Amino acid sequence: MTTNLTSPVSARLEAIGIPFEWIGIPLDPERKPIRSLEDLMTSRGMTPAQIVRSLLFRAGSGGFILLAAPATARVDWAALRRALGERRLTMATPEQVLEVTGYPVGAVPPLALPESVTVLADESIFTPERVVIGSGLLGWAIELAGAGLDRALAGTRRGRFV
Repeated sequence: MTTNLTSPVSARLEAIGIPFEWIGIPLDPERKPIRSLEDLMTSRGMTPAQIVRSLLFRAGSGGFILLAAPATARVDWAALRRALGERRLTMATPEQVLEVTGYPVGAVPPLALPESVTVLADESIFTPERVVIGSGLLGWAIELAGAGLDRALAGTRRGRFV
């Protein structure tokens, strides 16, 4: 579709040889991404379950954790706390998301993040043939093969968190 866009996410995917496609996300009148991508996904022959959300949490002991999980799933807080050895986790505020990741809510990817962010991936995000992730640019997402995302997140801690 569009090849003149670039972001740290697309640069990372290109550097490791993973093909991807840019997807334009319609913006609402306030120039924020639409909240429901169901129609967009359906028009592409995909389901909302193929969207990979990047959820940022603040640990009670300090530090931030990003969980890559299917958009349609609910986080199993107990499993997440157990995996991290944390008693307390809270969702990061939109301001914290931008400050910690460098990306605005609605564009946060599961890769190309600061080293200070611990990344966890729910195993189910690698199952679909095609998935959609945040591109780092508001109003754009990236579609790639589930196997490509698996390769891009090699070395990332995985488990069942939803």
